[in-house]
Amino acid sequence: MIKVGVSGAMGKMGKEVVNAVCNSDDFELVCAVDVIELDTEICKDVRIKGDLKAAIQIAKPDVIIDFTQPKFVFENAKICLENGVRPVIGTTGLSEEQLKTLKEMTEKNNLGCFIAPNFSTGAVLMMKFAQIAAKYFDNAEIIELHHNQKKDAPSGTAIKTAQMMAEENTSFSKGNCDETEIIPCSRGGKANADIRIHSVRMPGYMASQEVLFGSAGQILSIRHDSVDRKCYMPGVLLAAKYTAEHNEFVYGLDNIL
Repeated sequence: MIKVGVSGAMGKMGKEVVNAVCNSDDFELVCAVDVIELDTEICKDVRIKGDLKAAIQIAKPDVIIDFTQPKFVFENAKICLENGVRPVIGTTGLSEEQLKTLKEMTEKNNLGCFIAPNFSTGAVLMMKFAQIAAKYFDNAEIIELHHNQKKDAPSGTAIKTAQMMAEENTSFSKGNCDETEIIPCSRGGKANADIRIHSVRMPGYMASQEVLFGSAGQILSIRHDSVDRKCYMPGVLLAAKYTAEHNEFVYGLDNIL
């Protein structure tokens, strides 16, 4: 039985993770951390605590699953690794330098650490399909659409998608004319290999992404839509199990599927 803690347990994703862990035969929820609704019982005598380090020291989880906020996730991950706990991170917004630091800490402490921009198997396939298509197109842009409570832009999924596509092609703006933006940033942000990323934040969306490829006479669209947070749970539990059993740093669910 793998002992699990959840950080950000009272958020929308956090509640889904708590429910998934509590209804699994492979995991035991031993602690839950958040900054709201302290001491609320959330599952099987587990109550919300406000201090991650203290919760770890008392409950001694094997894995902490983090769905908090970009401004907290890096420090949370360091606390886990410094206290012998393996973090599984679904919160996006980590910088390249922060990822490098966590990788070094993972190796130094001989632990596992798993970071995934997206835990949906469908989204992972969308990213992989975009990487395959990238070999055959010289023009591409990404549109990512999320609810208006998402704090970071572009999404981690869009950034990871651009990185994967750039592994297959060096530039996705070949043949484009010189552009003048009448309104700054109207063409979106430029990511790896000149891929433009456009971020939409609007009520009604949960998480969607469309990758557009173009060449003379044709358009290819690869799209994924998440309509219920339950779609992430199989990937989260798979990552938690993998991280509990392997002493390595992993970035992206595609690496273990």
